[in-house]
Amino acid sequence: MTDAHTTMKLLIATRNAHKLTEIRQIFALPGLEIVSAFDFPDVPDVVEDGETLEANAIKKAVTLALATGLWSMADDTGLEVDALDGAPGVYSARYAGENVDYAANNRKLLAELDGVTDRTAQFRCVMALSEPNGRAQYVEGICSGRIAHKCSGTNGFGYDPLFVPDGFDRTFAELSSEEKNRISHRGRALDEARRAWPDFLSINHEP
Repeated sequence: MTDAHTTMKLLIATRNAHKLTEIRQIFALPGLEIVSAFDFPDVPDVVEDGETLEANAIKKAVTLALATGLWSMADDTGLEVDALDGAPGVYSARYAGENVDYAANNRKLLAELDGVTDRTAQFRCVMALSEPNGRAQYVEGICSGRIAHKCSGTNGFGYDPLFVPDGFDRTFAELSSEEKNRISHRGRALDEARRAWPDFLSINHEP
């Protein structure tokens, strides 16, 4: 065990700047120093070829942990649309093809839902934590909502301009970062991480 004044280093296994910013905002725990894959340019990007969000999150966390010797956390997130049988799901980032931008994915989603009345959906975030030896576990967070008929808002990233969370009449991209982080799938996954891994995440700050 470390004492309350010891700084613990946690590697976030991502080179997605938007995702890293959100995690830093939500997970600002005293005594926890967050670094990222940006700080380890010699470590190659992890190919996310898993068939599930869980597989991808674990693969990223374990790969970076073994490569750096640090505790590593990674997430994989998917938008699951009921009318599309859970698609785009694990393929959310490349829904419109490899190396596409967020706008292309949003255009494809709107096209797929053209004329569809059931627009219920959920964002699901799987958060994996790996020890330096590669032993990993995961938690998840879910935010339910619906897909709007057009993009609105400029905050956020990905499908945020189309996703209206339950209880709101605005998209994620129209909410402030504070509002979104309070209710988002990633925020809920990180809250669950605090509960699931208190020995690691709570030992570094005052009770």
